[in-house]
Amino acid sequence: MELNIVSPGNNAAGTLQVSDQNFDREYNEDLVHQVVVAFQAAARQGTKAQKNRAAVSGGGKKPWRQKGTGRARAGTIRSPIWVGGGRAFAAEPRDFSQKVNRKMYRAAVKTIFSQLNRLERLKVVEAFDLDAPKTKVFAGQLKELSLDNCLIITEEVDKNLYLSARNIPHVDVIDFAAVNPLSLVSYKQVVMTVGAVKKYEEMMA
Repeated sequence: MELNIVSPGNNAAGTLQVSDQNFDREYNEDLVHQVVVAFQAAARQGTKAQKNRAAVSGGGKKPWRQKGTGRARAGTIRSPIWVGGGRAFAAEPRDFSQKVNRKMYRAAVKTIFSQLNRLERLKVVEAFDLDAPKTKVFAGQLKELSLDNCLIITEEVDKNLYLSARNIPHVDVIDFAAVNPLSLVSYKQVVMTVGAVKKYEEMMA
């Protein structure tokens, strides 16, 4: 299949031959959901920790004798019902990551790109030419392409492009190495440079 390469003014500037497996795959909603949830889960720190009655210091001695004081029986001052005592069901550090094998991950990325292309939310551009970090110039280029909420994927890190885009709301620039399922589904449109498309095709070959 072919992807149209657009230029400022939203005019066609040629076509790019790509694989049907990478850009015309049947959409698998369950797979995409599973991979996106797994990606979000892996980002959780899981470092929350509390002390149970065994971890709280002190309390080794029985506070008073068992009988004859008129008070309730107590074996330790670090009981969960005492102020300063340990938690009854203390939180412990945990790993939230979910297993997603390589085949599933690659299939999810392919189906996301295919669906974006099918819904006309994927655009391909030759490149963004910026000699220096100029937000106003870059904003003008986005306006000509009718883009206001988009993720821009480049072949490699472009410092001028990144600095030009960082103050524009709802616009993000990443290089191909940073592409992930969550970033792809978080924006209204995805814009790829020709170099990024070729790199994606190479990775999925």
